[in-house]
Amino acid sequence: METRRSQGDAGAAAEIKTLQAKYQDIKQKVYKNLTPWQRVQLARHPQRPHCLDFIGGLIDEFMPFSGDRKFGDDDAIVGGFGRFRGQSICVIGHEKGSTTEARLKHNFGMARPEGYRKAVRLMEMADRFEIPVIALVDTAGAYPGIGAEERGQAEAIARSTDACLSLGVPNVALITGEAMSGGAIAITTANRVLMLEHAIYSVISPEAASSILWRDGTKAQEAATSMKITAQDMLRFGVIDTILKEPVGGAHRDPQAMITAAGEAIELAFVELRNLDAEAIRKQRRQKFLDIGRKLS
Repeated sequence: METRRSQGDAGAAAEIKTLQAKYQDIKQKVYKNLTPWQRVQLARHPQRPHCLDFIGGLIDEFMPFSGDRKFGDDDAIVGGFGRFRGQSICVIGHEKGSTTEARLKHNFGMARPEGYRKAVRLMEMADRFEIPVIALVDTAGAYPGIGAEERGQAEAIARSTDACLSLGVPNVALITGEAMSGGAIAITTANRVLMLEHAIYSVISPEAASSILWRDGTKAQEAATSMKITAQDMLRFGVIDTILKEPVGGAHRDPQAMITAAGEAIELAFVELRNLDAEAIRKQRRQKFLDIGRKLS
């Protein structure tokens, strides 16, 4: 009886192992051939690691700064100074929030003018003290509310973009989820732009593009395909420099592994810029974006 039971247990264990291997094989094939719209869904997954997760995993002694010294503070953009791999660093990023309460507090990562003016304040401080800058990008776009427009949303975004271009210190941007419109560009204009495998980058969301082009919000899937918004498209067009491979199933499957891989890629990007002086850094950054325009024209 005992022998028969042992044989049954061994057979069940072997079958489970076979099914697990088959499951892993199918999962790899599925996630290797995702459509652009499926990547949009992954980029927006609520459990993906957010800005504060990357800060917590990569930045030591982080000291957050608040306020733009003009109007107020905006929790949609988190920024401050700390240490990255033993070196002083300035970090600026969109924070979406991981709970309902946090999402409301951070306005789902959609920044108002004071958020971008806070980013400018931090970049100017980093430049003054020769501290490199990391930008963590994950936003559906800048907040389009009436109050934000009244306080100069477009001007704030433009000044933040200009502050990125004017930095005499290296800056590296990492797109962790979705990077939409000028709200993303405002802090993504960097010497090196890195992007997670299933992140997306575009001037407008697929839903908004569908409503504008076809007067039909149900064609978002078609828009996502036509707009070429995936990391693979961005690398092909020269808009980004590196794609960071995600765990099978997406970054939310193993956030710590994703954060560790991001840290390695960011460090490598800074190493490549280490020996450049301020003028060379500015020239390289400006040339990078000029080249994008020439390539896509």
